[in-house]
Amino acid sequence: MTTVRRTFLKNTAAAAVAAALPSLNFAQTPTARGHFAPQSGAWRTFDVTTRVDIVKPEGVTKVWLPIPSVNSDYQHSLGNSFSSNGTTLLTQDGQDGAKMLYVEFAATEKQPYVELTSRVQTQGRAMDWSQKNAPAESADTLRYFTRATTMIPTDGIVRKTALAAVGNAKTDVEKTQKIYDWIVANTYREPKVRGCGEGDIKTMLETGNLGGKCADLNALFVGLCRSVGVPARDVYGIRLVPSAFGYKELSGNPASLKGAQHCRSEAYLKGYGWVAMDPADVAKVMRLETTDWIKNTTNPVVAPVNKALFGGWEGNWMAYNTAHDVALPKSTGEKLGFLMYPVGENAAGRFDSYAPDDFKYQITAKEIAA
Repeated sequence: MTTVRRTFLKNTAAAAVAAALPSLNFAQTPTARGHFAPQSGAWRTFDVTTRVDIVKPEGVTKVWLPIPSVNSDYQHSLGNSFSSNGTTLLTQDGQDGAKMLYVEFAATEKQPYVELTSRVQTQGRAMDWSQKNAPAESADTLRYFTRATTMIPTDGIVRKTALAAVGNAKTDVEKTQKIYDWIVANTYREPKVRGCGEGDIKTMLETGNLGGKCADLNALFVGLCRSVGVPARDVYGIRLVPSAFGYKELSGNPASLKGAQHCRSEAYLKGYGWVAMDPADVAKVMRLETTDWIKNTTNPVVAPVNKALFGGWEGNWMAYNTAHDVALPKSTGEKLGFLMYPVGENAAGRFDSYAPDDFKYQITAKEIAA
């Protein structure tokens, strides 16, 4: 007998914060491309729905869906509801606290499905460099975000590259700016890379193949920062709606978010706190925003993006987590480098998360009006 379960869970602290805020609907009209200046203050509320249907079930099937786990000055992760004809469990990885919905389908289930809806509030970010009064982060947290991971070593060629990039820079802001500039100048968007890339930065540097996508280029930024003592982290998420600034490559289509997953990054700068960074999106605009591959940051299409994404990002995007080396509970497969896509497996192995028409899933977003 098919069963359907539905539950609704809230992050109490986030809900309390959000309750004091208006649920704003800023359905902005896109401006002319060439202006790009995200700002904070305009909170937007979204319901993000992920639906998975196992078209050809073979034996016991397991599915893991990422749940937004970030509560910060740019996002409130408010709650989740879900339905399924499988056995469901809200869980998380044991290291970084990346939350997920785990679903297990019996071998007898003919049409396995799960549908998850997560509600979030997001806003843009823009650093005011004249203000240097952010509360200090704990020493343990800062040490944690300078560690090495499987895909992001901090020694050898990574540290050598970072030292050459920062040169005689002294402050953490100067070091981070030089690394950001190095990423923009030396890496490039490679459309042929599957998904968001793998983030294997040692191989990128050793081979000299510096083309990739967001999980490659921003991971390289994070690794270079960490290797010279600047705490940094990837933030894994998904674009939800079009850019308010007319940039097609910085947009999501809320009716179908296939391929809209996007990794951003943050660096911790003394006095400023965790600061938004996204050199990978600069590379994306340079390569894909126009019919020509733009090769310099002075181009009027690129210049405002290059400037704004050192210290800011647009709030048309939802963060899932900042986790690396993710061990999926109850999985027989290897750890994931990151959790940003639906994941499934059966006795034959893990499904291809980069092929949503084969491992059938759909992600949509709906903005909630005030």
